[in-house]
Amino acid sequence: MKKSVEEDVFIPLYPKSSVEDKSSLCSKFQERRFWTAVKLLSNVLVWDGIVQEDTVRDLGLSKLLNRYLLLNLSNTPPGPDNIEKCNKVVACFPERWFRDLNRDLNSGSSLPELRSFCQHLLQ
Repeated sequence: MKKSVEEDVFIPLYPKSSVEDKSSLCSKFQERRFWTAVKLLSNVLVWDGIVQEDTVRDLGLSKLLNRYLLLNLSNTPPGPDNIEKCNKVVACFPERWFRDLNRDLNSGSSLPELRSFCQHLLQ
C-alpha cells in the first residue's frame, strides 16, 4: 500500500485556464487521476481494523487525502462537482472512526488528519 501511495499517485496541477474547459485534455486527465486516487483511498481505508490504525490513517489521510486529494479539491470551484468529490471522499472513511469520535467529543479529541478537510468543507 505504501508503495502504491508513494509511487502511483499523481494528480497534476494545471493553470486554471487549462482546466476550466471540462472537455480539455488537461481537465480530463486531472479528473481521471483524482478519481484514481479516491479509489486508492477507499482501498487503503478498507484495511482499517486489519492493518494497524496508525498506518492506515497515515497512508489514507496524511498522504492521500492531505497531500493529493485536498489540493485538487481546493482548486475545484465551489459547486456540484466539488460537492460530489467531497461526498465520495467522505464515503471512504470507516464509520467506526466517527462512532469512536462521538464518544470522545466531550474530551475535545478528534482526528487531526481531517482538520484541513473539515476546513475545506466549511468553506
